Amino acid sequence: MDDGFDPRLAAPDSLSMIRSAATERLRQALGPEGLARATPIALAEAANDALDALVAGLEAKPTLLEQRLLLREVVDALKRERVAATPPAPAATARQDPLAEIETRNAPEARNKRELQVKAQVMPLLMQRIDISVASALGPSELRAQIAEIVEEIIVDLRIQLNAAELRSIVRLLVDDMVGLGPLEPLLADETVTDIMVNGPHMIYVERRGKLELTDVQFRDDPHVLHVATRIVTEVGRRVDESTPLVDARLKDGSRVNIIIPPLAIDGPTIAIRKFSKKEITLDVMARQANLSLDMATVLKIAGRARLNILISGGTGSGKTTLLNAMSRMIDHGERTITIEDAAELQLQQPHVVRLETRPANIEGEGEITMRHLVKNALRMRPDRIILGEIRGEEAIDMLQAMNTGHDGSMGTIHSNTPRDALTRLENMVAMTGFKLPPEAVREQIQSAIHLIVQVSRMRDGKRRITQVTEITGMEGEVVTTQDLFKYAYDGENADGSLAGRFECSHLRPHFLPRAEYFGLGTRLLEAMGCRAT
Repeated sequence: MDDGFDPRLAAPDSLSMIRSAATERLRQALGPEGLARATPIALAEAANDALDALVAGLEAKPTLLEQRLLLREVVDALKRERVAATPPAPAATARQDPLAEIETRNAPEARNKRELQVKAQVMPLLMQRIDISVASALGPSELRAQIAEIVEEIIVDLRIQLNAAELRSIVRLLVDDMVGLGPLEPLLADETVTDIMVNGPHMIYVERRGKLELTDVQFRDDPHVLHVATRIVTEVGRRVDESTPLVDARLKDGSRVNIIIPPLAIDGPTIAIRKFSKKEITLDVMARQANLSLDMATVLKIAGRARLNILISGGTGSGKTTLLNAMSRMIDHGERTITIEDAAELQLQQPHVVRLETRPANIEGEGEITMRHLVKNALRMRPDRIILGEIRGEEAIDMLQAMNTGHDGSMGTIHSNTPRDALTRLENMVAMTGFKLPPEAVREQIQSAIHLIVQVSRMRDGKRRITQVTEITGMEGEVVTTQDLFKYAYDGENADGSLAGRFECSHLRPHFLPRAEYFGLGTRLLEAMGCRAT
């Protein structure tokens, strides 16, 4: 093939001649049809081979950087020729081709697949060139910089064509796998994401603004998911394997994690992460976000300051823990507070807080510490308040007894759909303990222990709202009596899909008014309820 290039030339200005000769050589070798069919990777490999052949005969060879620049210029020139030779696409019609839509949606997936393939090629070579013990001691930014240099060398050696963005992405994937949680790291860093749900290696959903979205993030395979799950539970001294296929854990920032693996999870390891919000959520912030009204916020603040025993009720993901964190800000800094949780996620701001966490049984089935054990032990620790992350079983009877024996101001959450359902669930939990108490005795203990039930709900527009604030007023016969202080009334739907409604005040005189007056808050309580002091 005669491309007009004399390999004996060694002058510095021969770079442009090398570029022209390599472009011409490829143009003739591929032809118009071959050029049109060539993939970017195939084009880069062919250009690299042509440049190697041309540079081999030079006495003064270009530097490695100059060769890389030449390679990029040759490939870009041929890409432009290919685009110019491609006939224009037909004019778009009013309705887009469904196949084109699928292709557009799949573009990120194809890009991620290629990045994973490159990462699989680079990782073994990277592990050969670095000292793991030294790398693990470096900070993420320093480690990222050093890995970037090594990865760039490996990619040149492998003759893989990557642009700057792809290189950064590969480096991020490698660092995340080495010292982080792999593909989950970008989702954990995204402040708009509140929940992450891993349903096997290739299906990862997130929740943004109360709505679920399927992401283009993927793991390699089931063992990759299991590796990340093991890293999470090991940090908190727990384990996940076939003998313990279900575990609750937490991340360093307080985010709650639930992991379940085969044989219980049929389609592969499953990870559910409830992210801990870095924003300070207070009742005032919630009022500005229209999660509740200003008057409701005032009443809840008074309830917290007046040391009412409060039960927060709601469904999964409705915002119970967020509300509990917000209400805990009303606890006086001079009080000793003990929190009890399965996986510690409460973030109380007071200085005198003791955090307790349950422990699962070991491999021999021994050593389990349950919520009930911790509640009983907390009573011996001279607490002013006890806060349960979630009441779900036999610990209910111990919590009620604590509330009835001088530990006013205690709080907890419970899964239920209405305040009345919450009372029924509590009664059933007490029955689970095996105590042979008549139902009226259990209800009497419930009504004397709990003062207020706050119902929170995640509605179909994705927004979380407090739908009821219900006060327990006493007993009539065998029935616990209640009165609603506030309710959310649904009116319709706005043009943007959000729900239209209002927080209605009952204007009733609260049953806990004497208690609020004892703390000097009676007048403010009546003002918030729209009542006039008499």
